[in-house]
Amino acid sequence: MNHSVPPPKVLTIAGSDSGGAAGLQADLRAFAALHVYGMSVVTAVTAQNSVSVQAVQYLPASLVMAQLDAVLSDYGAAAVKTGFIGRPELVIAISSKLQQHHCRPVIIDPVLVNHRGQAMFPDVVRQLYLAYLLPLADLFTPNLTEAALLLNTSMPANSDLTKLARLAQQLYRWGARHVLLKGGRDGAARVDVFYDGQQAQLLYTPYVETINTHGAGDTLSAAVAAYLARGEGMATAVAHAHQFTAQAIQRAAHWQLGQGHGPVWPL
Repeated sequence: MNHSVPPPKVLTIAGSDSGGAAGLQADLRAFAALHVYGMSVVTAVTAQNSVSVQAVQYLPASLVMAQLDAVLSDYGAAAVKTGFIGRPELVIAISSKLQQHHCRPVIIDPVLVNHRGQAMFPDVVRQLYLAYLLPLADLFTPNLTEAALLLNTSMPANSDLTKLARLAQQLYRWGARHVLLKGGRDGAARVDVFYDGQQAQLLYTPYVETINTHGAGDTLSAAVAAYLARGEGMATAVAHAHQFTAQAIQRAAHWQLGQGHGPVWPL
């Protein structure tokens, strides 16, 4: 690596995970592993561990906007990703600032359901994602449960790859330029569906039997942002991030850091 040239700058807009497995901690870890300069705008502070989220304190929209102005007016960003947002006023504020600062590319990783697949927020948050964030997304990265929730439809079997591709196409019609739908299965393989507006590409990695997947979605979207900031095209960035995340899951598959779901490890 040429240390005389500064690394690309990548911004995450996300919540803080006190357990370190997910949220902006996972994003910054992935950025470091991929040799980009990570910056963060904090949307919420959580008290959580490997077992449960015990408390959440959202930051005021004014402070989130001030963080965005401070970072983007000085550093700028070669790529931006969002994670945990949760509150209607934060969705609107973040959308406004991303447009004001002409941010591109933008990866929107919707954090809308808990690990049991239950919606965490009132329906207005779903509606605001569709109206305010999807049209800004160069890449939208929902899991299967989040996609069904956003589209207000029943969730297909994760092995029905044809229906998964159809869900990705529907999300694309809401304005996202590319969609990466996560959570498919095909025998012993994990399958994600990448849709670019013309065709659906199936991305396969071996399925790993482990409960240590906390932060996998954050790591994946952060890795896409990092690869894009380094100059890769979208399809290549997604493919590389997919493999990067699979390796991160494999590395920590047998760890036991706490009593519940452990993290992935990209380093």
